[in-house]
Amino acid sequence: MSTRRTLLAGSTAALGLAAGAAHAAPSVTAPQPAAAPGGRPPNLVVVLADDLGYGELGAYGQKLIATPRLDGFPAEGLQFTDAYSTAAVCAPSRGSLLTGLHAGHATVRASPSSGARVPGRRHHVRPGAAGPWLPDRRDRQVGLRSGGHRPGRPPGRARLRGVLQLHRPRPRAPVLPRVPLAQRRREPIPANAGGAKAVYAPDLLERRALEFIGEHAAEPFLLLLTPNVPHAPSDVPDTSAYADRSWTAANKGHAAQVSRFDALVGKVVDRLRALGLEQDTVLLVTSDNGPHEEGGVNPDLFDANGPLRGYKRNLSEGGVRVPLIAWGPNRVRQGTSDRPTPLTDVLPTLAELGGAPAPADVDGLSAAPLLAGSPDSARHGHLYWFRDEWASPAGS
Repeated sequence: MSTRRTLLAGSTAALGLAAGAAHAAPSVTAPQPAAAPGGRPPNLVVVLADDLGYGELGAYGQKLIATPRLDGFPAEGLQFTDAYSTAAVCAPSRGSLLTGLHAGHATVRASPSSGARVPGRRHHVRPGAAGPWLPDRRDRQVGLRSGGHRPGRPPGRARLRGVLQLHRPRPRAPVLPRVPLAQRRREPIPANAGGAKAVYAPDLLERRALEFIGEHAAEPFLLLLTPNVPHAPSDVPDTSAYADRSWTAANKGHAAQVSRFDALVGKVVDRLRALGLEQDTVLLVTSDNGPHEEGGVNPDLFDANGPLRGYKRNLSEGGVRVPLIAWGPNRVRQGTSDRPTPLTDVLPTLAELGGAPAPADVDGLSAAPLLAGSPDSARHGHLYWFRDEWASPAGS
């Protein structure tokens, strides 16, 4: 029986769009016995970096930038060697992660060049779908506390799609937009000592994320944390760790941003451990696309794309292959996996881990069995990308 997936697998090449063939047989190496999960559903944490290249973590071969916390994660989890963002620029990649749809089906297919927002359509019909794809049909609520909320109201319960707890404002933004974005509300941030209102946005996001974990330690929760590093500009308060390097200021700032991201994830793990939650948590760390070459940063200095060719905005491997590490001492098998894993898989994976059925009309496949050590995890017959240079010559 023909399905939408098999139809697309046969038609992608004919359309002349960028597609990559998946590997024939994914494998999991060096597995370790997994402890029995606890009685409660796991806490789910996703940390999404902004323009972090495949080769910018020590675990993936980085030699110049210090990332000690993330380098230790594979010892307590699963490191993916063939994970892929769903686009070579930010907006469509993030849209696909949130919806489980690749760029051929998602409504966000480009990043704006003018600075305007690119909203996803609330109601739309997908090719091959039986009817309108409506929020009240797709957003089955699950029993996980989420950080998404309206100002003045308590946090809501996580839904299977469209949950955006903490998003990325510009560095040192004087105001921090709150979720949901459709309300266009802005809320002043607290002033620093001395009354100065300039803050480093990743610090603010980190503080709120740690507060959220503490506030909801007694119940399962879902946290999506998306700090705006190491995106350009390379504006970071402290570059002292690289002060003795003969690099440009932009390159020092970039390295410090990557290390800052590493430290942020480390603090999240420290908070989980301090609250005794590490045995009941699955944490995914990844990036929205390949490394950038903006604001004077030289990705070749750091070998930011590892052994791959291309950077952000390119549909070569360097533009779309990204680091992906799943951490969870009691929930995730140890080792490495070469299963081709696009970020469309995040949504169905979270759904299965949270005990809810994954939406049937998505392009992603759950990797939850793989995290538990099963060699029979479903795999893609093809991977798909779309890049409309005319619609978005600059990207974001």
